[in-house]
Amino acid sequence: MKADVQYAFHYFGIPLPDGDTTGKFSASAGMYTTDTPGKFWVQWHRFTDDSPLHPLLKTAPHVAFKVSSLAEAIAGEKVILGPYEPIDDYRVAVIDDCGVPIELIETSLSDEELWACVAAGQGSLYREPEDASE
Repeated sequence: MKADVQYAFHYFGIPLPDGDTTGKFSASAGMYTTDTPGKFWVQWHRFTDDSPLHPLLKTAPHVAFKVSSLAEAIAGEKVILGPYEPIDDYRVAVIDDCGVPIELIETSLSDEELWACVAAGQGSLYREPEDASE
């Protein structure tokens, strides 16, 4: 953690290799996401065989933190995903912290606004990739 960056817990993600294909699907990530019905935000992630995501994301649980500055938080870190904007006003990067994936998020969206966007499948993460043959 960096002294000039504020970190706040956001959610915990757990990869599951059970082959279940329920949940919100992202074709670009090759990932199905299901939210826990519990009080704390936990997401289960399941991946297609051809998912382009880093192997750590597909095999190791990760914790996500909102940060005051994504650029400062990832400076000098081993970035394995991003930074990118999967939902408007929600910038994300994932770092490899000694073999543990840590997701870092910068956003002005409230949790309610964010989860409403996720539930509605809004944002580039949920758009179908454009067909390159057209």
